[in-house]
Amino acid sequence: MKKLSLLPLCLFVASAFAQTSALRNEVSRKADSLQNQIVAWRRDFHEHPELGNHEFRTSAIIAKHLKSLGLEVKTGVATTGVVGILHGAFPGPVVALRADMDALPVTERTPVPFASKATTMYNGQQTGVMHACGHDSHMAIMMAVAEVLTSMKSQLHGTIKFIFQPAEEGLPPGEVGGAQEMVKEGVLENPKVDVIFGLHINAQTEVGLITYRPGGTMASVNDLQIIVKGRSSHGAYPWLSVDPIVVSAQIINNLQTIVSRNIDVTENPAVVSISVINGGNRQNIIPEKVEMLGTLRSLSLADEQTLITKVKLIATKTAEAQGAVAEVKIPYSVHYPITYNDPALTQQMLPSLQETAGVANVKLRPAVTGAEDFSFYEEKVPGIFFFLGGMPKGGDPKTAPAHHTPDFYIDEGGFALGVKALCNLALDYTNANSK
Repeated sequence: MKKLSLLPLCLFVASAFAQTSALRNEVSRKADSLQNQIVAWRRDFHEHPELGNHEFRTSAIIAKHLKSLGLEVKTGVATTGVVGILHGAFPGPVVALRADMDALPVTERTPVPFASKATTMYNGQQTGVMHACGHDSHMAIMMAVAEVLTSMKSQLHGTIKFIFQPAEEGLPPGEVGGAQEMVKEGVLENPKVDVIFGLHINAQTEVGLITYRPGGTMASVNDLQIIVKGRSSHGAYPWLSVDPIVVSAQIINNLQTIVSRNIDVTENPAVVSISVINGGNRQNIIPEKVEMLGTLRSLSLADEQTLITKVKLIATKTAEAQGAVAEVKIPYSVHYPITYNDPALTQQMLPSLQETAGVANVKLRPAVTGAEDFSFYEEKVPGIFFFLGGMPKGGDPKTAPAHHTPDFYIDEGGFALGVKALCNLALDYTNANSK
């Protein structure tokens, strides 16, 4: 993973914030003036959500807006991705800013007038479609960022690359997409990106706050499939079977010892979860096989390899001990690396976030076991991925509806802060690193 060399903080402060207070005030004024438009964009996207690799309406709206700003625009990147390029008036580095576009197969319950009524077939089941993770907010914020920075082109050093990415939430087995595919298609090249910044709105963080973490901030993810093959029999004569349901139960219980007995949880958390189990179709027939699906999460490469190795060993040997066979696939369809914020870059740019939101409103956050495919960009270039408050003021993080649920809700009052944060990160970095 590429790292920035750590510059003496005093030298960085002297150069990084050559941006005048007048320039920062200009960003703030323009972002505030766009608040109503940001909300309108967000509500439109929310009412018309589209799943990964199917963001056709969404990407058309984004491309039209970027073209209206006079940007160089490329569409159809990694299926439905959109990339806009803004060339500043002066030479300087290339900064990428990223927003994700896809919704989730979730049926919405929020009592808002712009709630989604969209439905689709997903994995063979009829379901609703909902922006249940805030990607609608990310797109709307980024569209405003593009508008603000374009209006300041005459004062801009370097180049800004706006990346609107499909399929962050992953795809069904057999499909490709998301950040990994965008990287493969050269989104970080031509012009070559120096650093990348991204944000994620958070329904458990109060509006007005920004949270961040240097180093590992979100976990790697590997999904898994375990197929246990036994021998079928009549349910009345179980001694004639090799019961894959009993074997699967033993495997599930044994897997829970991986984290508790192999991972030093005082250093990094880890997760082993079996979330799906399918086997049999009648009460008096012991089936021939059982399929299990699950997820592995970790915050270090060593822990990630431990989880994979131990799952395979426990599943195969537990099955073998009972006369069954276990076939294990890791990853089954999804792998995201650790979302790793370059520590030097984070230290250098922290004053930018603090200047934007106020020192008291920028807080260090613990690592989380959720995952983000922003990590694929950070494998190639230094990056910062931070979180923007979306919970109503005075709300309780413990009771606020969680991401990926039917009741997920975002307070729209924090959108302008997200615009200001991304604009100032881009301007401060380009000003500090221009020759």
